[in-house]
Amino acid sequence: MWEKIKYKFEKFPARMNVARKIVEHGLCVGENGRIYCGNIEISDIALARAVNVDRRSIKTTVDVILSDEQLAKIFRNITPAGPLVKDVAKDLGFGIVEIEAEAQNPGIIAKATELISNNNISIRQVHAGDPELEENPLLTIITEKPIEGNLINDFLKIEGVKRVSIY
Repeated sequence: MWEKIKYKFEKFPARMNVARKIVEHGLCVGENGRIYCGNIEISDIALARAVNVDRRSIKTTVDVILSDEQLAKIFRNITPAGPLVKDVAKDLGFGIVEIEAEAQNPGIIAKATELISNNNISIRQVHAGDPELEENPLLTIITEKPIEGNLINDFLKIEGVKRVSIY
């Protein structure tokens, strides 16, 4: 997907930033040329402010997307993934595990969640950052209760894991 998007927008950084922000937030482009978060319409001005571009860049980006059949199919069908409770997890009594890893290594999510499960802890949420969108994507695991810090060494034994934080 990103190769196609990059190809279309690589000569237009403002448009690339708009397309990236749309994907990053799970927004979609309607057939009518409007941008939505689920069924909530997002104004061009609001998105332009968020991306720090002129609102005309929003309109042009949307026009380019809708004029390309493959891009239109992608951007019309993006859906938001729902709320990430990471910033309120402690207030809710949940635990947080953040793992920075080499994204190309398979099985990191499986091994990390198995480690948590083997310690009889339920998982509430898992969010994996996209390496195409983030310089240092994080795997964030929200657990039913806080995890003991002594598990850090076990997480670090997972192949490809570079750093682990437990909150």
